[in-house]
Amino acid sequence: MPAAVLWDMDGTVVDTEPLWNASQRRLVEDAGGRWTTGLAHSLVGQALDHGARLLQEAGVRLGVGEIIEHTMADVVAGVRRSVPWRPGARELLAALQAAGVPGALVTMSHAPLARVVAECVPAGSLAFLVTGDMVVHGKPHPEPYATAVEVMARRVPGLTAADCVAVEDSLPGLESAAAAGVPVVAVPHVMPLPADPRWETWPTLAGRTPADLARAARRLGAGTGRAPAALSGGAGGRTP
Repeated sequence: MPAAVLWDMDGTVVDTEPLWNASQRRLVEDAGGRWTTGLAHSLVGQALDHGARLLQEAGVRLGVGEIIEHTMADVVAGVRRSVPWRPGARELLAALQAAGVPGALVTMSHAPLARVVAECVPAGSLAFLVTGDMVVHGKPHPEPYATAVEVMARRVPGLTAADCVAVEDSLPGLESAAAAGVPVVAVPHVMPLPADPRWETWPTLAGRTPADLARAARRLGAGTGRAPAALSGGAGGRTP
C-alpha cells in the first residue's frame, strides 16, 4: 500500500468545476465581459488569486480578494446544497481509510470550502488539509505537495514524497505533485491531460481500489527514497 494518499479536491474528489464556472461567468458577464471556453479552461487547477487576476483581465472590476470571497461563497453554498462527488472518489476514500492508509486534501481552494468538503468525506479518511490560503506558491509550484509530505511525515515517521501517491485532475496539479517528487495518478475531468512518464492516467476512479493505487505507485517509482522538493521562500499562512 502507499504510505499516504494526497488528494486534489476540485474536479477530483468533488465536481465543483460547474459551480466555480457559473459564479465566475456571472461576474464576467455582469461586468460586460465575454465568457469563453478558453477562459474557463485557463482557470482550472489554478491558485484562486491567479484566477481572480484572469477575471480582472476579462473585465471584472473587483479586487482579487473580493472576487475570491464572492466566488467561494457561491461554491460553498452549492456544496452545502448537495455534495457533487466525482465517480468512485468517496468509495476509494472509504477503502483507504479501512486499509489504514492516511489521506490529505491538497487543494488551491481556500480553507472555508475545503472544510465543508472535508466534513462530508468518510470519517477518518483525511488527516489534514493543505489549502491555497496556507501556501505562498500555488500549483503548479511544488510547495503545496511538498508541504503535505512534510506534514504527513510528522505522522508517519520516515515517510518521503516517493512513498505517497497523489490523485489529480488538472495539469497544474500534476506538475505540482511531480515537481515535489510525489507519484501521481491523473484522472481527467474538464480537460484532457497529456501523457507523461511522471504520471499514470485513469479514465475514472470508479471501481478503483487501494491495491490499484499501490500498483500505480510502484510503476511510477514509489519507494525510491527521493526527498520532497525544497520549498522556495517557505510556506505561508498557518501550518496544517
